[in-house]
Amino acid sequence: MACAAVSLTSCGTHNTGSEPILLFNGTGVSPGSVTALRAVLEDNHLTYQAVSSAELNRMDEATLQRHRLLIVPGGNFIDMGNGISKEAALHVRNAVQHGLNYLGVCAGAFLAGDLPYDSIDLTSGTRFRFYSIEEQGIRKAPVAITSAEGTILEHYWEDGPQLAGWGEIVAKYPDGAPAITQGAVGNGWAVLTGIHPEAPESWRHGMSFTTPASVDNQYAAELIHAALERRRLPHFTSKSDSTATLSR
Repeated sequence: MACAAVSLTSCGTHNTGSEPILLFNGTGVSPGSVTALRAVLEDNHLTYQAVSSAELNRMDEATLQRHRLLIVPGGNFIDMGNGISKEAALHVRNAVQHGLNYLGVCAGAFLAGDLPYDSIDLTSGTRFRFYSIEEQGIRKAPVAITSAEGTILEHYWEDGPQLAGWGEIVAKYPDGAPAITQGAVGNGWAVLTGIHPEAPESWRHGMSFTTPASVDNQYAAELIHAALERRRLPHFTSKSDSTATLSR
């Protein structure tokens, strides 16, 4: 159950103190997702600190709250959850409740929900499923998402979740399931995405996309800024778009 397990060059640590953003680079993460997110952060002049599982496990709630945003990238959500201690998961959950913001990308979105494995559970018990094309045996593909404003962008998807049951729907998959959601978690703000807007051109080998990688990467930056600034993105508001908790 790897989510965007794309192997690229491992990233190093950009660590000069208490940067606004923590970028999780621990057990189970996709080095490619981390590298791609680093590129988006650096292209947008956003300072960050990469943090390993061991480092996150040593952080208490007060330390986490010295930062404004925790980004959890794609990878293997089982290994990611197993690498984070239950105490650390509780510290992250409490820190978000008290003002730390959270951006979960693919596996990072799964990890924000309730899993049958170890997870952070920012969603009060909501459990996410894979996007429906997983049931057709498709593991990665170009997937068009539609925003609440009607904009359609084709993004790289790999083993990502659909996010029914929690938050406001920012964008939908072609089958109408939530692809990106947002919402308050106590005093914090969370943005969850089942697709990989950070994906570079190199991930697209053998696939055809209608949206340039550069445009998708700009959207990744928009999601990062929205999470960092607790800025509410346009979202679907009709009653038919309201979410209901999934059965387990």
